[in-house]
Amino acid sequence: MCSTKPFLLSLSQIIFYEERNFQGRSYECMSDCPDMSSYMSRCHSCRVERGCFMVYDRPNYMGNQYFMRRGEYSDYMSMLGMSDTIRSCRMIPMHRGSYRMRIYERENFGGQMYELMDDCDNIMDRYRMSNCMSCNVMDGHWLMYEQPQYRGRMMYVRPGEYRNFMHMGSSSMRFMSMRRITDSCY
Repeated sequence: MCSTKPFLLSLSQIIFYEERNFQGRSYECMSDCPDMSSYMSRCHSCRVERGCFMVYDRPNYMGNQYFMRRGEYSDYMSMLGMSDTIRSCRMIPMHRGSYRMRIYERENFGGQMYELMDDCDNIMDRYRMSNCMSCNVMDGHWLMYEQPQYRGRMMYVRPGEYRNFMHMGSSSMRFMSMRRITDSCY
């Protein structure tokens, strides 16, 4: 399911290991993988060789999401409070250019609207907006966080319309801060 591109052609690479400290069976991925369950039954560590990825605890990019940048995560499951189940991963392409996103107070682009071109650590402080229920990403790749100051659960958004976060498996989440995924993440 994951790409088997030659090593030198890929800009991104992540290796998952069944055991802590990069032990046990491993699985290498260089692109999106909607279902890893046939490759690994569990995952306790990973190594991001190049690029950035979102990993998910359910197939088809659903469930809890975790941002992984270049580095070694010898026991990232317990560090992040995750179960030992990683079921899908998504490569985040490098974006060069401007960043632009409109956030809306209500679903279906209703209520207050503000346009972001840079990070926002607290929408309540900056815009007096108590909730963000939909967004339209025009440029760039972003991480949206449940709490101010880029804390709590997160959701990855790429260019496109997101009319209702509840329909995306985020029913109990409201987003209070947003951060661009920039070159410095790679």
